[in-house]
Amino acid sequence: MGAQGGDPFERIAKQFMADYKVPGLSVAFASGGKLKRREAFGFLNVGVGAPLRPEHQFRIASVSKSITAAAIFKLIEAGRIGLTEPVFGSGGILPYEGPDGITVYQLLTHTSGGWPGGENDPMFQKLDYGHAKLIQWALKEYPPVDPPGKSYAYSNFGYCLLGRIIEVKTNQLYDTYVKGAVLKPCGINLMHLGANYPGRDESQYYNEKGKVVTYPMEIRRMDAHGGWVGSPTELVEFGLRVDGFPEPPDILQEDTVKAMTYRGGLNPGYACGWNVNEHGHYWHMGSLPGLTSILVRTSGGDVWAACANTRREGMSLALDELMWKLREIL
Repeated sequence: MGAQGGDPFERIAKQFMADYKVPGLSVAFASGGKLKRREAFGFLNVGVGAPLRPEHQFRIASVSKSITAAAIFKLIEAGRIGLTEPVFGSGGILPYEGPDGITVYQLLTHTSGGWPGGENDPMFQKLDYGHAKLIQWALKEYPPVDPPGKSYAYSNFGYCLLGRIIEVKTNQLYDTYVKGAVLKPCGINLMHLGANYPGRDESQYYNEKGKVVTYPMEIRRMDAHGGWVGSPTELVEFGLRVDGFPEPPDILQEDTVKAMTYRGGLNPGYACGWNVNEHGHYWHMGSLPGLTSILVRTSGGDVWAACANTRREGMSLALDELMWKLREIL
């Protein structure tokens, strides 16, 4: 996997792969509302020497949060959910005994006051529990440490709750609603929730030593916070439909996109399911053992995405920097 070659785009991508020992890298770029380039380098499966192609899929990890946020805002547009609607307690959406005062908006912005990531992240404990049992356990064992709306703590569990809110409000499974209301209108038909083992057109995943990653938990349980599987091209197709630009038409109204990506909350670097900054860019990154992903929408109208089938220290930032470099030479 050398870094040589006549095409500077390929040369830079392969140098990144060499630097971070990446078996397979897939990227896609759109500008002006249209797909401009998509490329895949390296291997889908190293063991059998299967080459990676642009249509191959990956677990996208926390980029799933942006998809969940879009689904919530579809329901807000339809008048079926309110941003300030309570999640628990009297009149709350979910049928669990939980802390009063938490709203849908606070789950979207990671400001509910509880359940941060790390070693006590409920989503990576009690691996044999389904959603209902896990939620009941987490609400009892890990009550919020701060009042709602007073602190920011990135929470996978909060997005798990958003998935259950979607199910209550639609009377559909989370992924059924998302496929019909979000992905299909974007022209995306093959994205799906992952399983413990990669599907036929899905990449294998590798750890820092180049060994195949095995997952001890049910990937599907991660649904709303990290469970989707798709290609960078499909992520770009989604990004183009929530970018706030007229072409192609968005699946959300202009004011809805602005509300979803508004950076005036408690943490100005995170809106509702998207990282945001003062330049008007919004994006999300994803990371799991064996996987690094990114989806970016720039204020200038570009949308790009990338997935790599490994994860190493410092690689998320490096992948972000790589994509900006590749955009400059398209």
